[in-house]
Amino acid sequence: MVHAEEGSLVILGGDWTLHSLTTAPGDVRQDLTRLPPGARWELGELSRLDSFGAVLLWQSWGRRLPAGLRLPERFAPVFERLQAQGAQAVATKPPYRFLDGTAELGRLFLALGRHALGFTILVGYLILDLAYLLRNREHWPWLEISANFYKVGVRAMPVTALVGFLIGVVMSYLSALQLQAFGADALIVNILGLGIIRELGPVLVSVLVAGRSGSAMTAQIGVMRVTEEVDALTAMGISPHVRLVLPKVMALTLAMPLLTLWGSAVALLGGMLSANLQLGLTFDFFLNALPRAVPVANLVIGLAKGAVFGLLIALVACYFGLRVKPNTESLSANTTASVVTAITVVILVDAVFAIATRSIGLPFK
Repeated sequence: MVHAEEGSLVILGGDWTLHSLTTAPGDVRQDLTRLPPGARWELGELSRLDSFGAVLLWQSWGRRLPAGLRLPERFAPVFERLQAQGAQAVATKPPYRFLDGTAELGRLFLALGRHALGFTILVGYLILDLAYLLRNREHWPWLEISANFYKVGVRAMPVTALVGFLIGVVMSYLSALQLQAFGADALIVNILGLGIIRELGPVLVSVLVAGRSGSAMTAQIGVMRVTEEVDALTAMGISPHVRLVLPKVMALTLAMPLLTLWGSAVALLGGMLSANLQLGLTFDFFLNALPRAVPVANLVIGLAKGAVFGLLIALVACYFGLRVKPNTESLSANTTASVVTAITVVILVDAVFAIATRSIGLPFK
């Protein structure tokens, strides 16, 4: 297939295709490297040439066409594409200019503005759909709401219980080590009660739900965008927001307070068990001291946080799902962005809750 004649003339013949060359590509590369660098090439006897064979030649030529190349016209477009790709690959990045950082910051703010606008439009669609459904109650998607409630609520209970129990055990164990040094063993009820019911329970459950259910929502709507099922619903006169977005938002908003209550209860159970083993506190003492250490207002705050976090997680997940373009790269990117954004929003809103309720439900003022 490779013939070197006198005068450094290299004549290629036969099929230079993936099917013909993959039997021994290493031998072909070695033959090409042994040829003189200033050789003249004759490709007129080639019967077939595909991109694989062209890349082998292109690499042996140093990613440029050699001088004196005799190339048939039918093979010229293959090397033209390689030459164009090589020119793009070696294109140097323009030097840094004084205002490049400012321009990048401006692009970031514009992207945030576009996301805020798109999120506001989604909320507006949901408000209009709710107004329509309140006037036409027979159109409520009860089956979709029930199915989503089961998926995001009931099926999330095992992992929520497991993580909550372990967190309760760890918190109780670490707190017991410090309280024993000061003889304040009984205060572990205050630490676990306030920490879990008011703060850690809602945030922990929200992070788990954002990673589990939020990503699933984004992926489901994103796949429907890739397969054009969302467009098909619109073509049939069915609102995608009523059938896809609203059931997920309502289901997660209703399920999150219950999941928060479930996760906090299991975390307190783990903390109570650890306190019994570490400090010798009886279960009866723990259960009797908990209502006095943690006023009911903290439970209300925790459940309210769960409902708000569930609403935000569902909205963020559906927003990024509807942004998916018909390709798999966009699907993976938006799913990742959905989880990261949902967790970030949960933490920011929790900080707002902490500031707004800093004087509510605290036993010691």
